[in-house]
Amino acid sequence: MSVVLADRLQFAFTVMFHYLFPITTMGLAPFVAFYTLKAQRGDADAAKAAAFWTKIFAVNFAVGVVTGIPMEFQFGTNWARFSAASGSVIGQPLAMEGIYAFFLESIFLGVLLYGKDRVAPALHGVSGVCVWLGSWLSGFFITATDAWMQHPVGYAVGADGRIELTSLFAVLTSPFAWWQYVHVLAGAMVAGGFVVAGIGAYYVLSRREDALARRFVQSGTIVALVFSMLAIFPTGDRNSANVTQYQPVKLAAMEGLFASTNGAPLAIIGMPDVHARTILDPVFVPDILSFLAYGNFNANVKGLNAYATELWPPVELTYYAYHVMVGLGTIFVSIAGVAVLWMWRKRLFEARWVLWLLLLAMPFPYIANEAGWVTTEVGRQPWIIYGLMKTAHAASPTVVTGETIFTLLGFAGMYFMLGVLFLYLTLREIGLGPSASALAHGAELPA
Repeated sequence: MSVVLADRLQFAFTVMFHYLFPITTMGLAPFVAFYTLKAQRGDADAAKAAAFWTKIFAVNFAVGVVTGIPMEFQFGTNWARFSAASGSVIGQPLAMEGIYAFFLESIFLGVLLYGKDRVAPALHGVSGVCVWLGSWLSGFFITATDAWMQHPVGYAVGADGRIELTSLFAVLTSPFAWWQYVHVLAGAMVAGGFVVAGIGAYYVLSRREDALARRFVQSGTIVALVFSMLAIFPTGDRNSANVTQYQPVKLAAMEGLFASTNGAPLAIIGMPDVHARTILDPVFVPDILSFLAYGNFNANVKGLNAYATELWPPVELTYYAYHVMVGLGTIFVSIAGVAVLWMWRKRLFEARWVLWLLLLAMPFPYIANEAGWVTTEVGRQPWIIYGLMKTAHAASPTVVTGETIFTLLGFAGMYFMLGVLFLYLTLREIGLGPSASALAHGAELPA
């Protein structure tokens, strides 16, 4: 195994495990803010909900912090050439994430958890909004960093080969970054909506916390439906348009398109065969890929054959990850749509099969979010900075394969223990329920 592959595997493992937790914090933050503000108006149920979701949020935030730190160090330990070449650019949004977003989120989360009796009620309510703002702002700076690696802007290459930042404004306002960011937010909110609805459905099915459970199901389902649709259009559509314009070889890999085609079909299912350069057992929708890519049913879409094979990303992984994301996104719209329909008909809480769907759907938005990032990052290969620096040239020159594999095994063991601890703490809170959880943690509920 080459050292570059070992480095990639280590970073992929740590980032995919870590990302499970920011998905939840970004997705739950608006619910925490909403219930915290409602509690300030004397809503006793909202106070219970606020205490409950704040605890769940805090566990995710803590594990997210712990699992995020190793990735920062990997820029120096495993990717020294990349860091030396691009640190002038990527260091700016990453530093801003720490200074402006992380501290905002962590400080006011502390106020939410421990400041109820120590600060004015209005400040306690505003703290929920600040936690929401901090979590979303953190997501923006991280996404802007990645978007620059996908589509570099606001830079110049110096005589020594280093990439120098010329415009931070260009980096932070790039349309590529903004459409990628709102798509990430939509995915996180889908996860948050299904978590809230799913846990509410669990309580309804268990005949516990009836009033709060119904509120969770209703609010979570509506959020899940709205953001499932937004994840498809406009955010997914506009993000794909940027890929079409700036990364056409990624588009071809996502769709398994080998031959350039006028009126290119959309592959609903099928298995890409890279050796034969074809899709096996496909189900096509004629002309739709051309329309989605260029707004013209007869437009020519370049296939992978139009590019040198050394510029191809791993086709199978990119293709399957993309289709998992899109397929699950369609299912989310269907599940949430059915639940909202039954809600509108005032029969949702008698339709146990719908509640079971909401409960069982909870893990799948995480799979969809991870599949989306696999599509984004694997589809960018062989570039670490698109068009500027290849991944093969980015690794640290003094790190050997054995060292990386050894530390990867260490991360796997540590993250396994963190995962077990996370599940224990989260399931404990869910087992207690909002009422018992609030009392167990000394929450003072309005009369």
